[in-house]
Amino acid sequence: MSKLSTKPYILRALYEWALDSGYTPHIVAWVNDKTCVPRQYVRDNEIVLNIGAVAAHNLNIDNEWVSFAARFNGVSHDIWIPVGHVISLFARETGEGMGFEVEPLSDDDNAAIAEVDETVEPEIAAESKAAKDSAQSGGKKGLKIVK
Repeated sequence: MSKLSTKPYILRALYEWALDSGYTPHIVAWVNDKTCVPRQYVRDNEIVLNIGAVAAHNLNIDNEWVSFAARFNGVSHDIWIPVGHVISLFARETGEGMGFEVEPLSDDDNAAIAEVDETVEPEIAAESKAAKDSAQSGGKKGLKIVK
């Protein structure tokens, strides 16, 4: 049996904490060809997304994926982010949250993404090493760690 990651459990807990506190939860995700997000909102291979109840419809944070539907300029998009690509989850109002190491999906994980692969936009095929290293450095400046 493979070891389960604690990351999805922590993400779900932080999400609940933000909602219970009256805050708007946001995530920062590292974007590559395994991530399905509107590419025009990606900066330096990262995207910031509001995952609050009003903005993210049918949000699901399971052990492998963060998925939901969201509108960008009135156009609905299905969002699929590997849990390993989440850099941080934070409350917009306070900046409190937690940063995480990026765990890129390997080519061995292709079976896990078979269902989503058809919807992933292939625009970001070339990743710069600098952007990847930046994403792996642990998140945004000013992020407060929840204790």
